Amino acid sequence: MKRFLLPFLLLALASGCDSCNDTEGDEAAESTETEPTPPPVEPIEAPEVNMDKVYLGRRLYHDPILSGDGTVSCATCHTLDHGGAEDRRTSNGIGDQVGPINSPTVLNAHFNFVQFWDGRAENLQEQAAGPIENPIEMGGAFGDVVGAVAGDEWYAERFASIYGEDDPVTKDNITDALAEYERYLITPAPFDDFLRGDESALNEQEQRGWAAFQEVGCISCHQGVNLGGTMFQKMGVVENYFEMRGGELTEADHGRFNVTEDEADRHKFKVPTLRNITLTPPYFHDGSQTDLREVVRIMARIQLGKQLEDGQVDDIVAFLGALEGELPAEARLPEDQAPPDRRATGGEGLEHPETGEEAEEVLETADGE
Repeated sequence: MKRFLLPFLLLALASGCDSCNDTEGDEAAESTETEPTPPPVEPIEAPEVNMDKVYLGRRLYHDPILSGDGTVSCATCHTLDHGGAEDRRTSNGIGDQVGPINSPTVLNAHFNFVQFWDGRAENLQEQAAGPIENPIEMGGAFGDVVGAVAGDEWYAERFASIYGEDDPVTKDNITDALAEYERYLITPAPFDDFLRGDESALNEQEQRGWAAFQEVGCISCHQGVNLGGTMFQKMGVVENYFEMRGGELTEADHGRFNVTEDEADRHKFKVPTLRNITLTPPYFHDGSQTDLREVVRIMARIQLGKQLEDGQVDDIVAFLGALEGELPAEARLPEDQAPPDRRATGGEGLEHPETGEEAEEVLETADGE
């Protein structure tokens, strides 16, 4: 089977799914922003990274020292064992506050053209800063965070080694290290081998699913290296998603509108990557769906106006499984490098974010990676 069907398909669908709904008129297709030209679907390639920064960012990512009360880390809501996301409808933050939106994956986030569902961060470093100071998520203040990190012997040594002796622990350097770690979290999958010419990398059903993915029109939005993350799109182009879902609209439901305050952006979201989607239920920005087969049906219906047959759904879901990739070798924080208990009130040790085992204070070198 050919790796790409109908070379003109992307051109025909390049404007996104807005064109599928004549009743929306020009208003739905307009936006205050110019979005990038739809890129081709290409094999993923890991960017070059500074491994010293990766190791530093890795520990910061798993360390609740970044939160206001020492209980929440980046890994709390973006666990590697759950595809870089979380198995909750919406995340719980500091003080068990319930967040407003589903936690997106950090895996392969390097390839997204903007960060967060509403695209309010332009890059990974800007994204890394947001949750730390968000009062619902981590509830920290960078003045306090910088002081706490600088006062930790392990961090003080490594920040000085990487960023220099003169005031090395800063907000910019903390978020730079976190971003470098996230740039490292790239997950090549069997589909990438297929794109490079190895047709045996996908079985027959997965290849049928890739063909259906293109023919049905999923590729009109889920495109590029990340099969997503290249554009904003309205949730419910052909059919009103929120009426179908039911319930009251939340602030998060307004999507990109919350950033631009432009009516054309209401209910628009960054199209999520489909890489590792089999690992990241629940789905959608509101976490309302747990069944990937049902997600495929809903999206075909509300975005493309199509009712899929069972066989098509099965094939597409099989193809999505071929997007599940392997974490890089040094992605996981070794157990003997888990941060100490950071809780202001003391008590039992924090659980290791990957193993669930109680963490012990470790100040020895981490340079053995």
